[in-house]
Amino acid sequence: MSGTQASASKPRTRDARATRQRILMTAYKEFAARGYDGARVDAIVTRCRVSKNLLYHYFDGKEALFIEVMEYAYGAMRERQNELALVGDDPVEDMRALVIQTVKYFTEHPEFLQLLSNENLHKARHIKKSVKIKEMFNPLRTALDDILQKGKAKGVFREDADWIDLYASISGLGSYAITNRYTLSYVLDVDLGAPDRVDGRLKHVPDMVLSYLCNLSGDSVD
Repeated sequence: MSGTQASASKPRTRDARATRQRILMTAYKEFAARGYDGARVDAIVTRCRVSKNLLYHYFDGKEALFIEVMEYAYGAMRERQNELALVGDDPVEDMRALVIQTVKYFTEHPEFLQLLSNENLHKARHIKKSVKIKEMFNPLRTALDDILQKGKAKGVFREDADWIDLYASISGLGSYAITNRYTLSYVLDVDLGAPDRVDGRLKHVPDMVLSYLCNLSGDSVD
């Protein structure tokens, strides 16, 4: 291949990647806003200004596109959690950092929770077809379990704490006020999306988790 041919192929490769990514990001927003059943491929291609044939060139149908959207969503969250350097000697502070990072991600990306809620309506039918999503949890599982075991070894975490129950609780505490923001804001007569409320939850949730795992007050426990 001549130098001219090689240089000409690179922009086409970059353009193809950019187009594919643009379709994926548009689909991410469409699925988050309308759910799997309500989302329309026509709406996605219109917003992307591409043909339906081109979309089907990159993605093998609506379901394949949705699965890849879910893989992207899970992957982005895991990358954020994996950025934490949880290698210190203080399991309490490591756990606090992990919980705060999780709650922050939920707060900054409510569309991720919308996607999860919709997929739960489908009983995880689509993500079960993914070969990547389960593997994405391995680093988190290792990090959470390592912190938990280190805390137990130091005698600061309760011995019966289980990482699966713990993660379910962290996720629930971190997401509920976001997924139910508008109904709760109305019945409680408060704006749960207000900055002071959001900041308060970033302290409240890790305190709740750590009050279960250990005695934060320093008082003796009978």
